[in-house]
Amino acid sequence: MVAVCLNFQIHQPYRLRTDYNFFCIGRDHNYEDSKTNRDITRKVADRCYIPTNRMMLDLIRKHKGRFRISYSISGVCLEQLEKYAPEVIDSFKELVNTGCVEMLNETYYHSLAFNFSRQEFHDQVLAHQDKILRLFGVRPSTFRNTELIYSNDVALEAEKMGFTAILAEGANQILGWHSPNYMYQPDPCSSIGLLLRNYRLSDDIAFRFSDRNWEEWPLSSGKYAGWIHKIAGSGEVVNLFMDYETFGEHQDKDTGILDFFHKLPSEILRHPDFKFQTPLEVVSSLKPAAKLDVPYFISWADVERDLTAWTGNSLQDSAIQMAYSLEAAVKKSNDTNLIHAWRKLLTSDHFYYMCTKWFSDGDVHKYFNPYTSPYDAYVVYINVINDIKETLKQYEVLN
Repeated sequence: MVAVCLNFQIHQPYRLRTDYNFFCIGRDHNYEDSKTNRDITRKVADRCYIPTNRMMLDLIRKHKGRFRISYSISGVCLEQLEKYAPEVIDSFKELVNTGCVEMLNETYYHSLAFNFSRQEFHDQVLAHQDKILRLFGVRPSTFRNTELIYSNDVALEAEKMGFTAILAEGANQILGWHSPNYMYQPDPCSSIGLLLRNYRLSDDIAFRFSDRNWEEWPLSSGKYAGWIHKIAGSGEVVNLFMDYETFGEHQDKDTGILDFFHKLPSEILRHPDFKFQTPLEVVSSLKPAAKLDVPYFISWADVERDLTAWTGNSLQDSAIQMAYSLEAAVKKSNDTNLIHAWRKLLTSDHFYYMCTKWFSDGDVHKYFNPYTSPYDAYVVYINVINDIKETLKQYEVLN
């Protein structure tokens, strides 16, 4: 049988105050735009999380456990949901309690820590693991790095940390003649299973669904299920990974996205050789089709599917260097509030806002972006970093 593996990313960063200027440094330690963070969390909760969770619960009950899904929810998103939309947390608990939902592990602060500090990476993964255990009563066995950033080294580190499965982008540059529709084993690993996102089928829903210029518009559940069914005989798993905000936020409910997805499981399950499984279930039931060597970093971002959404230009590289250079001093301070504030600055979105690439994916870059330009994002960020440096002076921990 062919497994359909659905994974949804759920993330909202703490956005900084756009008016945090040079004259705030040393005087004002209130960095975040609480109103914007609250308003966006409530908006997305009302438009996406609440109605979509209700739909997912209905589908699980309707199909009596045959419909199965997984979620990767960042720690900073969970914090904001606890504060501004606690009913969303309750609805996720209800989903987990069905036994048909797998919760995945990621970096707590949705950061690039693996690329810049392995110790911070470990700390964030363990913090996220503890958060998931505390809120939902489960300990994740599948790892999904921030924005599907992946390489051999990420897989090896995840295996050492005890994970059974890891997710990555099925990028053309790493697949070669391979298909994303199989389970693989990372080249340097001996036990962990690798699942690759089928980006074409995922993006048909996440990006193209409401595009009236798309040759396949309008997309029906039956047509899409037919594309899935064509994989029978040439694959063992179809990995559909996307932002949860696809439902009701990126794709407004008026596009018919919720009705489309509500009908989709029935259409897929019409074929007797298809089933739904979570990542852990897929890896536990399949043998690796081959070893897969990924010596360099890939991600699911933009058409390049590399790290240039967050690194590479002078603004991004300067901001990242300044932020991570404070790690030792911040941790020596033993000030839990300061450490938390610093770690929230490691969230990948801050560097995404500084991206200066010509925007082949411009609308994606602008999503909930509070800044009018990458330079504005950089100036605010550096002002906040410099205030943290000023605060650290009282602890006498700076070199």
